Amino acid sequence: MDYRKYIETRPDVRFGQPCIRDTRISVSDVLSWLANGMTQEEILSDFPELIETDIQACKEYSPSFQ
Repeated sequence: MDYRKYIETRPDVRFGQPCIRDTRISVSDVLSWLANGMTQEEILSDFPELIETDIQACKEYSPSFQ
């Protein structure tokens, strides 16, 4: 997977933090939720603008999370 298709960095969004494309949800938000025990299904339920591939892209972006 090429996470660059799903992750973007824009200086005008979240102070330039890497975010999921077309959202204000940062990669660090998603990884934090996962690290704190949220399941992928819970994240997708809470944030319907996300798809499963977005979460996988966040994991690929941060290989140390795996």
